[in-house]
Amino acid sequence: MAGTRGCVAAGHPVTAAAGVDVLREGGNAVDAAVAAVLASFTAESPLTGLGAGGYMLVHGPGAGDPVLLDFFVEVPGRGGVERGAELVAAHVYFTDEQPQVFHIGAASCGVPGTPAGLERALELFGSAPLSDLVGAGVRAARDGVELTAPQAYFLKILEPILCHAAEGKAIYAPEGRLLREGETFRFPDLADALELYAAEGCEPFYSGDIGRAIADWVTDRGGTLTFADLDAYATISREPVRAAFRGRELLTNPPPSSGGVLLALALSLLDRMPEIGVEEIVRTMITAQEARTEEFLDGLYEEGFAPRFLADRLGSTTHITAVDGDGRCASVTCSNGTGSGLIVPGTGVHVNNMLGEQDLNPLGFHRLPAGVRMPSMMSPTVALHGGELEVGLGSGGSNRIRSAITQALVGMLDRGLGAQDAVDAPRVHFEAGIVHAEPGVDSAALARLEGEGLEIARWPDRNVFFGGVHGVHRDPGSGELEAAGDPRRGGAVAWV
Repeated sequence: MAGTRGCVAAGHPVTAAAGVDVLREGGNAVDAAVAAVLASFTAESPLTGLGAGGYMLVHGPGAGDPVLLDFFVEVPGRGGVERGAELVAAHVYFTDEQPQVFHIGAASCGVPGTPAGLERALELFGSAPLSDLVGAGVRAARDGVELTAPQAYFLKILEPILCHAAEGKAIYAPEGRLLREGETFRFPDLADALELYAAEGCEPFYSGDIGRAIADWVTDRGGTLTFADLDAYATISREPVRAAFRGRELLTNPPPSSGGVLLALALSLLDRMPEIGVEEIVRTMITAQEARTEEFLDGLYEEGFAPRFLADRLGSTTHITAVDGDGRCASVTCSNGTGSGLIVPGTGVHVNNMLGEQDLNPLGFHRLPAGVRMPSMMSPTVALHGGELEVGLGSGGSNRIRSAITQALVGMLDRGLGAQDAVDAPRVHFEAGIVHAEPGVDSAALARLEGEGLEIARWPDRNVFFGGVHGVHRDPGSGELEAAGDPRRGGAVAWV
């Protein structure tokens, strides 16, 4: 499906519809992205929310130079509270085989950024007030959203986290069992919180009563997220990292995020190859993974690190992409991690667990000082052709984000696939010495990699493990748009 007046690609039909309704009423891409994010807090509640953090990459007419708005989670501890609890292990089974271990509880809670970041995006680039954009989110939270199969699957695998405490059980298992596909998920406290947000902005969540309630709830349970941390939080505008791939200029997330730099490295290496197949992609993934050393992680906080890092070598989560008829793009990725399991009564806030995410803390937990942004794999990205938007995309999926985005871009910009075909294509991912492969990946290439000594994990079905790319392709000449939602994560598209 294609058009030129505007579209939204997201992880749920309710999310996409909220954004495109704003475009239909004359709002721009940033307005649409904000409305969609607010609706996603209910429609995709296990992945995002008022207790999450994220990034928005804005490019296009009227937006000035491209900018990356950093409203990701910050390390708490400004209040001087000693940590009185340990991280709690939670086992998440993407399949019936080996689980992936996540860490939750009060000790995992970082300073959330979504309320501040969305408000700042509208201040800088929006054309509509927040009060005009919150309606779909409020209705979704109060009236409820029917659980799709992908969302029901997320509830199932995240049950140990979502139902960790009584507050989570009350909304995710209201009748004593977990909600199932086709049933309705409601979050009344979130509806009230969004109405307050529309009326008063982010202030109550950082220096007001809700901020104080969040801080008290976390610190009373042994965490270090204090009122001083919330009161000091601010969105940061950053210049995107730039890379070249197949004659396009790529813009993505700069340090202290790690994902964008590693994505830029991978695509720049692939750009040097005349042909790109499974083996080339896997070897590039290995190179990027090996570059993620202690020196790399420390360097993320140094001025000018990204250009130096790339020059030396070249010598989980939900995503929304909104594009309006003028070619303006807002590519926004938000994440609650897997959530900490702490839902603060009366606030609509499920606090993130970023301090307990292994992918963000590869050298050990609780190493970073208070007040710095957590590193992240989230990489909202745009590709420009002659300075004009050609692709805007991003992905959820923790450490799989950069591999999912890389393969979607290779599909569109190297192989000439349509946006949906590129997103649908089977993926590989290299992690912890193992090449994970979906059904349909070139079996001969996998056999050759196996012959080189690499372990291959052949997955029986397409799976959310491999990320969730939602993106838009725009023909720079005609302005025709094609949007793609990832079926692995219930992807949906909507059009003006």
